[in-house]
Amino acid sequence: MTEENICCRHKFREEKEERNLLNRLNRIEGQIRGIKTMVQEDRYCVDILTQVSAVQAALNSFNKLLLSNHIKTCVVEDIKAGNEEAVDELCGVIQKLMK
Repeated sequence: MTEENICCRHKFREEKEERNLLNRLNRIEGQIRGIKTMVQEDRYCVDILTQVSAVQAALNSFNKLLLSNHIKTCVVEDIKAGNEEAVDELCGVIQKLMK
């Protein structure tokens, strides 16, 4: 599979899944804005670092959910369709996430 094919692929998400993902991203976006405000208000470094850690945990949680959904849908469908390259793609994604 070429990089061109990867960037042009689409995924239909059920409304519940999409809403859950977007809600998580909206919370993370709010946390980022909060950190920006903390910096602008000259807040104590440890307080800011604590909030950054919370954002990282929220992003990791988002990634776990998205990866799980990806495996259960996209990867399974690709393998059923005979596209075993999906396993290599999945391994590459997992390697990137674990850096």
